Order: sequence, then structure tokens, then C-alpha cells
Amino acid sequence: MQYTTLGNTDIKVSKICVGCMSFGEPGSMHQWTLDQDGTDAVVAEALDMGLNFFDTANVYSKGTSEEYLGNALRKSTQRDKVVIASKVYFNPGRLSSKAIHHEIDGTLKRLDTDYLDLYIIHRFDYDTPIEETMEALNDLIEQGKVRAIGASAMYGYQFFEMQIAARDNNWAQFQTMEDHYNLLYREDERELIPICKQMNVSLMPYSPLAGGHLTRPTWDADTLRSETDPVLRGKYDNAKSDDMRIIARVNELAHKHGVKMSQIALAWLWAKSVAAPIVGATKASHLADAAAALDVALTPEEIAYLEEPYTPHRVVGAIDHNPPQGTVLLDAK
Repeated sequence: MQYTTLGNTDIKVSKICVGCMSFGEPGSMHQWTLDQDGTDAVVAEALDMGLNFFDTANVYSKGTSEEYLGNALRKSTQRDKVVIASKVYFNPGRLSSKAIHHEIDGTLKRLDTDYLDLYIIHRFDYDTPIEETMEALNDLIEQGKVRAIGASAMYGYQFFEMQIAARDNNWAQFQTMEDHYNLLYREDERELIPICKQMNVSLMPYSPLAGGHLTRPTWDADTLRSETDPVLRGKYDNAKSDDMRIIARVNELAHKHGVKMSQIALAWLWAKSVAAPIVGATKASHLADAAAALDVALTPEEIAYLEEPYTPHRVVGAIDHNPPQGTVLLDAK
């Protein structure tokens, strides 16, 4: 396994992050998530491969993702051997100071740990002053509940304003960005990603394989997720005709290199200076395939070939208003 350091911290992580939306009580959020036994098995295999970075959220499967992850890690490793990230926003009060201080305690209890390595704001909160949010996050670091903070999908100007507010008040700044980024969705290359690079903020994108579309030459698949996940359809179906051209080129290069399509897609992300893409897995083999992708090297010509068919997409990830309270699944179709 290869490792990297997050932002300006001393937090060392594997260059693959285990996405824990795949863990949790089936039916509480998605039909295709793993129960506790399934979670235990995948986490144990991930640790054996050298993966030490796990990303969950307070709302994944109504909190059971955090519970299952905490249980699995406790059975297989020591706390200081892993890096755990979780998130806050899709909860009462969103990113208010009161909500942040309340939600971190719930997250720590479900994970059965005294601290988080990385606490991420899940979206931008249009109802709370950014100074209130940034001060509250700084409080958690001073209290020892959180080692570092990060942000997730938002517009570039919002991220910049939050970073500047933290800097001007001598509060902790974001060290990571968990944005929507893959070969089929590159809108953040316009503003958000350049800002992150300027500020030495590590990229840990979600949906690096576009919900599975970058793993096969066909659009649809005979899987439980493909059949039951309305968010997957909402995020990608609108651009199907254009994106199939990119998928065909990924398939072509996979045959050329003698590897899987998913490995070409991940190799492209690392070539774009991504620190650790978040790979969701319902089978340990998914993580093994991702780890093998670290050995795939794309030439500049191949990178340009993969990128050339891309067309502008509607924004998926960043939101222009707070959704109704209680909303968890965005972009559902």
C-alpha cells in the first residue's frame, strides 16, 4: 500500500479511503448495505491490505454505519492504527454551533472512540453564519475531540470564504475536500479544485467510479444497487449519451493495459493529484482491485485521450439552498 499525508497535518493515510456508506443496516438508507458480519469481513480485509483510512457519516444508514465501523475496527485493530473520518450537516441544526457540538458526541459514541481524526462538513449551510461554523469546528480541535477538519461538496467561493474566515480568526482551516470528482464528472476543475491546490488541501473525492459506471462497458448492471439506488440514477442518467463515449475509452485503455476499467479510472484520479479516492466496497475484492490500480501508470497522451470527450454537466454535489429538514438522499431520481 502507498500512503500520503493530509493537507498540512501529520495524518498519514493510505492512498485509498474505504467508503463506509456501504456499511449499515440494510433498508435504513439503502437496500444494498452490509450488515455487521459483512462489515467486519470487509474491514478486516481492508486492514490486511494496509488500508487505514475510513470515511463514514452521522446519517449513513441512520447512524448504523458508524456503529458497524466502530465495532469492526475494535475487533481487528488498535484505534491509533487507523484514520477515521465522519461528517455533519444532514441533521437538525445543520452546521450551527449547537448542532456541531451535539452531533460530534453522537458520532464518537456510535464509533466508540474518544476522538475523530477528520471531521467533515457534509455540505454548505445557507442558514448558519460561516464564522459560527468555523469557530465551533475549531472548538472541537481545542477540546481534543477532532484532530483535523475537512469540507465536502460545495461551490469554490463558499470554500474560499470559509477558509479565509478561519485564517482571519486564527481558527483551524480545512485540510481536505471530499468532492464529487471522476472521469464522468469534472465540474470542480473550474474553481474548487484549483482553490484546494492553492491552499494545499488534499482531495479525497467520493464516487470515483461514478457509482459503477466506470467499471463496465455497459451503462446498466444487474446489481441490487443499480436496481434500487435512486441517487445513482439521479446523479448520472441525464448525461448518459455523452458519458458513454468516455466509458468506451476507459474500456479501450483497460484492454491495452490488461487491467480492469475501475483501475484505469482510479489511476486517472491519482494522475490528477488526488490524495485518496473514497472507494465503497460490499466485497473485499473491490478494495483489492483498487489497491492494484496503484501500479497502473497512464501516459500524458492517455490522460488527454480519456479527458477529450468530456462535456459540461449540470452541477451534482454542491447545493444552492438547504434541502428540507430530514432530507438525506440528494439528487434522487
